[in-house]
Amino acid sequence: MNSFPLTVPTGYEVGGWTVERPLGAGAFGSVYAARHTGTGTGTSDGRGDLPARAALKFLPTGTHTPRQLRHLRDLADREVDLLRRLRSPRLIRLYETLTVDDPAHPELDGATVLVLEEAERPLQSLLSGAGAPPAGPALLVQICEGLQQLHTAGWVHGDLKPGNVLLMKDGSVRLGDFSTASELEGTHAYAAGFATPDYTPPELLWSEVGDRGARIRPSADVWAFGILAHTVLTGASPLPGGTPSARRDAALRYARGEEELRLSPELPDVWRELVTDCLSRTHEERAAHDAASVLRRARRAAADRPPRLRRRDRPRRPRRPSGAGLTTRLATAAAAALVVAALGLVMLRDAPSAEAAQGYERCPIGHACFFSERDGQGEMCGWYDDEEDWQKGIIVCDWGRDSAPRSAVNNGYQGDPLDDVQYYRGAAYEEPLGCLQSNEARNLSPVAVRSLKWLPDC
Repeated sequence: MNSFPLTVPTGYEVGGWTVERPLGAGAFGSVYAARHTGTGTGTSDGRGDLPARAALKFLPTGTHTPRQLRHLRDLADREVDLLRRLRSPRLIRLYETLTVDDPAHPELDGATVLVLEEAERPLQSLLSGAGAPPAGPALLVQICEGLQQLHTAGWVHGDLKPGNVLLMKDGSVRLGDFSTASELEGTHAYAAGFATPDYTPPELLWSEVGDRGARIRPSADVWAFGILAHTVLTGASPLPGGTPSARRDAALRYARGEEELRLSPELPDVWRELVTDCLSRTHEERAAHDAASVLRRARRAAADRPPRLRRRDRPRRPRRPSGAGLTTRLATAAAAALVVAALGLVMLRDAPSAEAAQGYERCPIGHACFFSERDGQGEMCGWYDDEEDWQKGIIVCDWGRDSAPRSAVNNGYQGDPLDDVQYYRGAAYEEPLGCLQSNEARNLSPVAVRSLKWLPDC
């Protein structure tokens, strides 16, 4: 385990949380498992509903120089700012922030504490054994979903690596550690310049760091995803060398055209093409492959495996049409949807062009979609996971603010244990309005909808 920048003793209490055991550490923060006990010292800047257990990330102040204190405060502020502003099923959840108020422990006094969703373990733990994890392709899809959500919201992660990919108890993935994340200002953002060299693109390895940090672009995350994908699928880095410094030098030689990538023969062809594009030598070449396009290709490479856990022993029920003549249309739509998914044309929102799919067939496989007009016409909003507020999530249904959906379709994954969709009038799943069972399409009464949840049955 990494050395801890800040050591917190077992049983230490802060802001109603009691520390139980260490979970991990990075360059600047220490993370501990904790349970909520309702006692302890510390000040909070706002509590909501708190879980029984959480992970506490301690960002130290302690005995540092004023310059170091400003730097550590900036890192804490970056992470808190991002997690407060972005809500996404692929980003670790922030419950509250605390400040330790404990003069009796000067090494802890003044530390910032992030109270985060507790994960089962980091992805790194799966890569320390022999061979590639069998669930690797599905995990990579979820990682890429997190990047796409970050980039859509205007942020760059800046330090994507196995230690910052968190596996939850249900098998799903969250991205974590946003202390070096940066918000875009046009085409660039400014990062602290402390990313892990093994996952840093060549242009940043020799870049100058100014007063605001190093200039960084979303293509840096695409490079890191390429390294991560190769590592997850083969158990080895695509850059030769037995140490981080050797691999850094190999990356620089590759960027200068002095040597090629050394991709493993175990890498399937479809992933080989994707990894090669993610690891294009220059930012300009890599920029052609943004997170959205990489996600589409990753889904195709993983055979469109869903982010949710699936059970394969349940047959898919036929959609129940809402009127005469709809059965034929839906059969055609279902076939078209499979073609669309196979081509990787997955859309999270917005209607496509006139040349693309029409009606219910616009809804990507794995999604529940709502339309502004009857029979799947008009504008569309779709979700592949629970959404507790259509107007505040990472995927916002703009037209839903002023008008109610008039039709909907459940195009969820075949055999998924969560294959029914309950939709609600209010945010946070308040006032249930109706249910869409697996593969069902129907016209709706014009009533405002604000949230939805995937369920085994409803």
